[in-house]
Amino acid sequence: MRSSVRRLRWCVAVLPFALSVALAQEAAPAPAVAKDENARTYTPEDFKRFAPVNALDMLEQVPGFVIRTAVQERGLGQATGNVLINGQRLSAKSQDVLGQLGRIPAGNVVRIEIRDGATMDISGLSGQVANVITKAAGVSGQWEWRPDVRARYTNPQVTRGNVSVSGAVGRMDYTVGLTNNGNHSGAGGPTVIYNADGTIRESRNDEWTGEFDAPTLNAQLAWVGASGAKANFNGRYQHVYFDYLEEGLRVGSGLPDRFRTVLSDEGGHNYELGGDYEFALGAGRLKFIGLDRFTRSPVSDTVFDDYLDDVTPTEGVRFRRKGDEKERIARSEYRWKGWGGDLQVSGEYAFNSLDSTAALSFLDPLTDEFVAFPLPGGTATVQEDRYEVIGTYGRALSPSLQMQASFGGEYSKLAQVGAGGLTRTFLRPKGFVSFAWTQSANLDYNFKLERRVGQLNFYDFLASVNVTNDQQNAGNPDLVPPQTWELSAEINRKLGAWGNTTLRLYGQRIDDIVDTIPIGADGESPGNIETATIYGFEWKGTLNLDQIGWHGAKIDAVWQMEHSNVEDPLTFEDRPISNNLQSLATLGLRHDIPKTDWAWGGDLEYQYYEQDYRLTEVGRQWEGPLWASLFVENKNVAGMTVRLGASNIANAMSMWDRTVYVDRRTGPVDFHEMRNRTIGPIYSLTLSGKF
Repeated sequence: MRSSVRRLRWCVAVLPFALSVALAQEAAPAPAVAKDENARTYTPEDFKRFAPVNALDMLEQVPGFVIRTAVQERGLGQATGNVLINGQRLSAKSQDVLGQLGRIPAGNVVRIEIRDGATMDISGLSGQVANVITKAAGVSGQWEWRPDVRARYTNPQVTRGNVSVSGAVGRMDYTVGLTNNGNHSGAGGPTVIYNADGTIRESRNDEWTGEFDAPTLNAQLAWVGASGAKANFNGRYQHVYFDYLEEGLRVGSGLPDRFRTVLSDEGGHNYELGGDYEFALGAGRLKFIGLDRFTRSPVSDTVFDDYLDDVTPTEGVRFRRKGDEKERIARSEYRWKGWGGDLQVSGEYAFNSLDSTAALSFLDPLTDEFVAFPLPGGTATVQEDRYEVIGTYGRALSPSLQMQASFGGEYSKLAQVGAGGLTRTFLRPKGFVSFAWTQSANLDYNFKLERRVGQLNFYDFLASVNVTNDQQNAGNPDLVPPQTWELSAEINRKLGAWGNTTLRLYGQRIDDIVDTIPIGADGESPGNIETATIYGFEWKGTLNLDQIGWHGAKIDAVWQMEHSNVEDPLTFEDRPISNNLQSLATLGLRHDIPKTDWAWGGDLEYQYYEQDYRLTEVGRQWEGPLWASLFVENKNVAGMTVRLGASNIANAMSMWDRTVYVDRRTGPVDFHEMRNRTIGPIYSLTLSGKF
């Protein structure tokens, strides 16, 4: 059996190589990335007024462009984001392309091209795609320090920032960076618990603070040989520190007063090593890609209730879990010219696993020690072997119409060892067809129909307890990956000197969507629901105000709305998908004062999500309703850019509105919880520069 599996893995990985031998012809070396005359192109001069420090600063100022990071697919799969670097996607998962852009000094950027994804020879791209062309020249670097101070509940955050160095040695470009996107947060205020008849059961006043740091070391190497061969290496190591403390007093008529303490901490580390090698072979080019990723995540949550009557003993409950996640991927791609277009065939093997142990314990009042309590389904190993073969063909159907189509499938074996585990196999089709139509120099359209297979969260297979909110998942070994049909259309309109605008319309039908379902007589856990639908739109526009006489000013706006529908597994009535986006809107103003180094501006942001539907409760937890911020910036203070900012000036709150039932949602109400905690204003300083 093991030898058969090894043979199958080998066949999938070398399939493109075998095809390339069959098509073998002498091929010329691949040329360097050339300028696309049909692209909307921006040079460093176009961003000069913003004084960018890195490539990300430049891309964020491209008019009307919406940055979409890559979807976390199963394995590496086909391209899903809309940002490339030197015409290539990043052969990594944890290292997002935005993080890599943030480590590239602005001086290394040659130009940014905005192109139609279907016109490129990378399978999976659609809509507007940014291709960031870079070239290292000598040794250069960039740095940024972003401390902030909150007026309430938190300690100052002084460890957030990044530094990176880029350069070239012979034919190799390199970038090494150290980043910490840490965050200190907190809130405090009242919570009221109402009985079903509207009377007050309990009043609470809580304060919490959370401190998160994740120092991360990154390295990228890129090599181009004299014959046109290319090699890339990406390395990443991160250590995680998170501490959470919540304290509060709870009082109520007929209930003992008590002081509640919540302690949570999360540590661990993770790393990712990935790389690729591409070279000319026969009629085309062959690429091999490899990736190894590991994450260790120990978590501990503890709740103490200290009663103030000096009679009732202290109560305590603790949930601990340690999970080791692994992912290993071997992928190969072969592309060539044929049948009047571009062809590619790819094969991929991916192995994913989670080895998790969990324990629930309660405080013994006699010994003042925690005693373990059985948690069925909390400890197990979940793993998946997945094999994928995809073929892609793209060509121009006319001077203004481009087509790209992909078809293939995946075979996977999903197994759970322990905790009622079982082994299952799946064979599922995947693919897409996309069109890019340029109606005129200022108007183009992109259309895409795609069939995707989603990724599962392996922790959903296992039982867990949220001791803070008194919630429990029973675990579900029967989970299967969701499958999605998605139809989208994107319209891009250039407005000349006024700016640019983009509208994306989309609809999805999801089979086997993951939401909370009943488990057994009284349990609940993430599980599959037969079908669900989502449809919505996303619009972004940039309006330059020079045309009305306000020189150096611009407005950026984003508006997105979604409607979702799924049949509730408990009531069998239609409802929205739990926690799905309902609406989002942002409005930003930036004014770079002409003939000075000064700039100022501000942002407004609104986000609203659907309720979370559990079997015993329904509620919504969010922050808002409106986030607002202002900033003032000087782009030359001793060679640095200095920005002062104030956010949450509209007094956004931390809120939770939920209804909890005696049994399940089909029965009587137990209580209604209304939380309204103050976050307070946040003051920030950003120092950035180059070296």
